[in-house]
Amino acid sequence: MLFAAKPGPLDQFTDVSGLKVGQAHDARVRTGVTVIVPDFPVAMAVDVRGGAPGTRDTEALDPSCLVEKVHGLVLAGGSVFGLAAADAVTLELSARGVGLPLGPKAVPVVPSAILFDLMNGGDKDWGSEPPYHRLAREALDSACGQVDHGAVGAGFGAMAGAAPGGLGSASLMLEDGTMVSAIVVVNSFGAVPEGALSAPGDIEFPKLGLVGSNTTIGAVATNIALDKAALKRVAMMAHDGFARAVKPIHTPYDGDTIFAISNGEKPVVGELAGTLALLGALAADCMELAIRKAVAKADV
Repeated sequence: MLFAAKPGPLDQFTDVSGLKVGQAHDARVRTGVTVIVPDFPVAMAVDVRGGAPGTRDTEALDPSCLVEKVHGLVLAGGSVFGLAAADAVTLELSARGVGLPLGPKAVPVVPSAILFDLMNGGDKDWGSEPPYHRLAREALDSACGQVDHGAVGAGFGAMAGAAPGGLGSASLMLEDGTMVSAIVVVNSFGAVPEGALSAPGDIEFPKLGLVGSNTTIGAVATNIALDKAALKRVAMMAHDGFARAVKPIHTPYDGDTIFAISNGEKPVVGELAGTLALLGALAADCMELAIRKAVAKADV
């Protein structure tokens, strides 16, 4: 059976309704933050494949854990310092009354992943106040349905192998309205060559490896109603898009991480396993397209 998909209306991550993206960067520091904000709590899962990840609250996304819905997602530069961006988003969402109604304050669940951009030439002499709280607030305030691509947000200081990296997004839609989208920040150890990857057996290391100094992080989303366990499979399959576009990938030097989100808009029709196979395949395609778009737009 052939399923023919075409790009969504914007060919962007926000083609899955109810999702907004905000971005901010600091040109002097050469770093940035990207925030994904749903209009309502959403189901989310994650799959981590790289050997040197940097994440926050990913254990809460395990299907065996209590929390069923989350309130935001943060992608940031800055290595471990960038995890502070999720603190700022959590505080601001709580102030807006967004989160689990626990006690006197709303408690938002805001998973996060970071990339390493500390050696990209920017001024990292920030003393006791890294810029990530400020950048996260700016990104949250700018959240909208339009996604800019290239050297923006968390992708501002990213590198794809020895070339500029960046942020990209894409979407694919079937005739029945099924939608899948992807957003990615490419800061990979491996290169992203134009067209097909190099021949089997031809392995090029485009830069000196440093454990924890590279990461490709992102998310896929769908309008099909899935729980955390089902979304985990979609996130796993979406990593195929990484492998199609970046060589080598999932190395000990990378922290490759993909989140998967459902807005719950459309029910599953028919067998769940078949639906997941289709959604995962579309997610991998979207992710490959988003990676190539990120790198293509990096120099623009």
